[in-house]
Amino acid sequence: GPPWLTRCNCSYCRRSGALWAHASPRDVTLHGDPADTIRYVHGEQTLAFVSCRHCGCTTHWEGVDIARHPERGERMAVNAATAEPADIANLRVRRFDGAVSWEFLD
Repeated sequence: GPPWLTRCNCSYCRRSGALWAHASPRDVTLHGDPADTIRYVHGEQTLAFVSCRHCGCTTHWEGVDIARHPERGERMAVNAATAEPADIANLRVRRFDGAVSWEFLD
């Protein structure tokens, strides 16, 4: 699992209540039909937030800027707030300032 979870304060994450577990897309298996999702890209067009078309929960984000920023590589994060609380209870939560400084606040 991830070494920590990230709580971001950007406008999207703050409103969705997401708690991110960053991972390589190669290490994540997504289940379900992509037709059952909604993709939302905003701001600097670097991430696509993916939500369930039926319940509205944001399940993950995917990096969409690899052509402009190949140094970032493929990247994604899964919303750990959708996990069972006991499964994430022992993971450290780091606060990330996605609104202003783009730095961890700890």
